[in-house]
Amino acid sequence: MQIDELIIDAGMPAIDAMRRLEETGRRILFLAPGGQLQAVLTDSDVRKFILRGGDLSCPVADVANHAPKWLPVERRGEARAFLVQHSIDAVPLLDKSGCIVDVIFLNDADGVGRRRMIRTPVVIMAGGLGTRLYPYTKILPKPLIPIGEVPILERVMDSFHSFGCEEFTLLVNYKKNMIKSYFSDTEKAYNINWVEEDAPLGTGGGLSLLKGKMREAFFLTNCDTLVNADYGDIVKAHQKEGNAITMVCVMKQFTIPYGVVELGGGGEMAGISEKPSLNYLVNAGMYLVEPEVVAQVADGVSQGFPDIMEQCRARGGRIGVYPIGEGSWMDMGQIEELDEMRRKFEQN
Repeated sequence: MQIDELIIDAGMPAIDAMRRLEETGRRILFLAPGGQLQAVLTDSDVRKFILRGGDLSCPVADVANHAPKWLPVERRGEARAFLVQHSIDAVPLLDKSGCIVDVIFLNDADGVGRRRMIRTPVVIMAGGLGTRLYPYTKILPKPLIPIGEVPILERVMDSFHSFGCEEFTLLVNYKKNMIKSYFSDTEKAYNINWVEEDAPLGTGGGLSLLKGKMREAFFLTNCDTLVNADYGDIVKAHQKEGNAITMVCVMKQFTIPYGVVELGGGGEMAGISEKPSLNYLVNAGMYLVEPEVVAQVADGVSQGFPDIMEQCRARGGRIGVYPIGEGSWMDMGQIEELDEMRRKFEQN
């Protein structure tokens, strides 16, 4: 990758810079007019800005860090120790005029990647009827619908396993024998525990079947959602903030394809916005949950996990949010989204 691909204009809308971060996969961009370093932007900077209630339509200069870490190019040999010392992913090397001549990344310096390996247990909700994916789910349960040649559930589990997760608990109901049969015939490097619902309990009610079984914080996720994020960083943020539940949320941008009219008090037009864009944080269907939350779930009651979050909040539990960009989330809850997910994997 060329340095120019990581340099953005200070006037770029922050939402576009967020997309660029996802496209490059390098987790850092530079504001460097004429090559001279002025500021850096990381995915962490964007997350903090969102959580402060920042408007992502503002210039990226309002979000970026204007006191970045850097090294003179002649100190290249110190780069790895510098990265570890300051717990950062990348450091630009500058010449005597302050221009970026190279960027050293922690993953390149380590040779084994920066991924923080975790052993966090994972609970996957895989018991739904998948009615929005009918008629596919008349034949196959949703967890076994293939994306490419691999069932979506297996892709979800492999994603967690790539971060070191080895203990999986699957809540199953609809066509459960078919799901269990598939995984019994597939040798995996992780352990699967099966918990069967006698009746549908929704996306949250099934947690009542795990009482006394969860001894530490665990990931809870839908079986049809793929999140491309640093799972280790989610765990770190969850612990740092003291959350009872951390909800992964996607920053989605919606553009209204019309001119939106604002009315004045007397019924006259006060203004008009042509095709305005609105940004919202939406639930990605992935959470990090403390075990005490499970202990409070009512037995045998069908309910969604959002209901459980509200109950937790009412008891004084802290519900944290971990924002990610739209490009880091794939969901196959509906036919159109399933087709889009397949197209993305084919392109990759």
